[in-house]
Amino acid sequence: MPEILELRLDRLATPVGELVLLADAQDRLRAVDWSDHEPRMLRLLARHYGAAGFRLSAARDPGGLTGRLAAYFEGDLAAIEALPSGTAGTAFQRAVWQALRAIPCGTAISYAELARRIGRPAAVRAVGLANGANPVGIVVPCHRVIGKNGTLTGYGGGLERKRWLLGHEGWPGASA
Repeated sequence: MPEILELRLDRLATPVGELVLLADAQDRLRAVDWSDHEPRMLRLLARHYGAAGFRLSAARDPGGLTGRLAAYFEGDLAAIEALPSGTAGTAFQRAVWQALRAIPCGTAISYAELARRIGRPAAVRAVGLANGANPVGIVVPCHRVIGKNGTLTGYGGGLERKRWLLGHEGWPGASA
């Protein structure tokens, strides 16, 4: 019988809504999402680990992860840069997510640029899908990807949150 993944769940009030985070026993983030999208997060977990492949339990600041996310929202933007994550996903998705972590805070790039950065310039659509499937938003900063004309495009947490996150990080286009 496969081992059940034990996940510790915590919640964090932020200026743009409540954040839910899940950490594993090794203090790696497995999921971060907004509480109003919690059902979507649970569906993704079931897809990756099986409906009975994980168990949630409440925890306070598992591995210090909640505290570091709180510090980010309080203005210490570097507090989340090295947070460990342990995500399931295809090799392609993980390559996209790794490239997302290399986008400097306060900047934004296009989906086409992200595709170029992973060596797959024709895979813009696939990059967009992988970006949207990112289970560890904010820490793996999918919000830093914008349309090629500089417009804010899709974000699982909503465009207003994306605008807020980019503004919080100092991206000049966030006020546009």
